[in-house]
Amino acid sequence: MTEVSLCMKKLNYIDLFAGAGGLSEGFIRAGFNPIAHVEMNKDACDTIKTRTVYHWLKENNKEQIYNDYLKSKTKNKEELWSNVPSHLIDSVINKEISETTLSEIFCMIDRELKGNKIDLIIGGPPCQAYSIVGRARKNMENDPRNHLYQYYIEFLKKYRPKMFVFENVPGILSANNGEYLNKILNAVKNAGYEVSLPPNKYKVLNAKDFGVLQDRKRVIIIGWKKELDLSYPIFEVISGENYTVWKDLLSDLKPLKSGEGTLNAVKYAKPNTEYLRMANIRHDSEFVTQHISRPNNQNDLEIYHTAVEEWSKGKRLNYAELPERLIKHSNRESFTNRFQVVNGNGISHTIVAHIAMDGHYYIHPDKAQNRSISVREAARIQSFPDDYFFEGSRTAAFKQIGNAVPPLMAQRIAEKIREML
Repeated sequence: MTEVSLCMKKLNYIDLFAGAGGLSEGFIRAGFNPIAHVEMNKDACDTIKTRTVYHWLKENNKEQIYNDYLKSKTKNKEELWSNVPSHLIDSVINKEISETTLSEIFCMIDRELKGNKIDLIIGGPPCQAYSIVGRARKNMENDPRNHLYQYYIEFLKKYRPKMFVFENVPGILSANNGEYLNKILNAVKNAGYEVSLPPNKYKVLNAKDFGVLQDRKRVIIIGWKKELDLSYPIFEVISGENYTVWKDLLSDLKPLKSGEGTLNAVKYAKPNTEYLRMANIRHDSEFVTQHISRPNNQNDLEIYHTAVEEWSKGKRLNYAELPERLIKHSNRESFTNRFQVVNGNGISHTIVAHIAMDGHYYIHPDKAQNRSISVREAARIQSFPDDYFFEGSRTAAFKQIGNAVPPLMAQRIAEKIREML
């Protein structure tokens, strides 16, 4: 095979527990071809379908159809999806991966493969089961999510990809004193795959080292067939330290008050920034969607105001030290940091799925706006491009964003994987 044809070769992959497609977006950018996405949440599946349409329309010089959808005030996603070959929509499999659905999912993927081979499997089981907070709230042994990795292994056995990428939260390293991680690594080995030799069986990677303006740590396990002579890739650190969340990431968006904004298209308030261009977040479009903030009661807004004032002095707000009239929770010993300001002068703390419940942990750094961050702002902190549309309600969009792998981080990982393959 010539060098040119090798460069053009599409490498096929399956994305398991795909969420809203953040990990997949990075691999598509790096030249990989998605054969199937498997995800149990319907809103997340709808988001992937819409993004799948975007990529097909863009590749076929019909991007205006997608832009018209974004600008439409009465969005009909089924009508949008009808613009692409139906098998692309069918390749997004809205099913929970379980013992009873496994054979059916295999059949659906086989139909999409049409005799081709899978080069790569990516994804990671829902992370709440391994999170430290999740462990505090639930009996770990009885949580069925702890054993979802077994189905990931079944996909490795069935499709025999050259490599795999398994993503999860750092809590998986200490869950049950490391027992769950060892079970995963042993199962991978028994399936015929190798990971880096001890002590580098896994790697904790931070999104901030990939140019994302967020301190977000993830365990990324990369494995390959035993007959391949590979090792864990070395990732060049691309620091975002020269950029800040407020000036470089959010300042071009229209200022909002609590409860303001729209899911529909609105014009940018300021010109593009160097960081937004570099991170592939803002393109040539003149508008952005889903810049909408949640409403707050007066008590919360007063706390937000106080939190930003404290932050401007270099201090985090301690909930227990608020004036008595503002304290509504009886628990004053734990979660005293339940109100946190996004660091506008640096990078953000981790965006998590709890942002779907309330925005107290993600207060906008601009005191004049006095609110929690909007859907679009959360998506930008996760490095999603502005033309990435999250289907479902505002709450559903926040949940999808909080659970996602930052596409910019995923792209850098994918580029290394492509080199290795």
